[in-house]
Amino acid sequence: MEQIDRRMRDLRPAGWSILTYRDRGGLAPGELLLEKIGKPVWEKEHRAAGLRVITAATRRRVFERDNHRCVRCGILPGEIYPDETDAAARLTIGHVEPHKYGSASGEENLVTECSRCNETAKHLASPRFSERQVWDEITELPRKDKQMLLAWLVAGKREQSRVERAMSHLWQLPGAQREEIMRRLGSSLSS
Repeated sequence: MEQIDRRMRDLRPAGWSILTYRDRGGLAPGELLLEKIGKPVWEKEHRAAGLRVITAATRRRVFERDNHRCVRCGILPGEIYPDETDAAARLTIGHVEPHKYGSASGEENLVTECSRCNETAKHLASPRFSERQVWDEITELPRKDKQMLLAWLVAGKREQSRVERAMSHLWQLPGAQREEIMRRLGSSLSS
């Protein structure tokens, strides 16, 4: 299964869309759905489009460093997007400096992104908030939240609370195990 996962990651930059149970609720673990065929990477002129040299170990370290959450929008893997109730977040690795400009694939140039933010950053397809819109949103926050936001900006990362860390770890479990923990948690709180 690890080989299939690696090959899917290799095909995504070439425009292939292959969904797993994390992307589409009706799929079973190990079941895949080919949604879109991309460039024919078996042909010489397209071969490089689907090949990236990011090892599984590097990928794991980047995910761990970024607390298994998208550094752009903060979503956890498997969470449903608030504005897209039929789409679950899938984490991927993105480049700080775009790969197409010859940037390295070292950990210092890699970040954890959900597939939606990765595509948005790559194509700049969706509208971005203006500085004014962001500032207006910040000014409406309570003082405590403004202080927390400033601390995150100074630190250069968002610190997770213990409950957010637990949720991040929970979302990494298979669905049946998450449901069992939810059942056990519900029982412990009701007694």
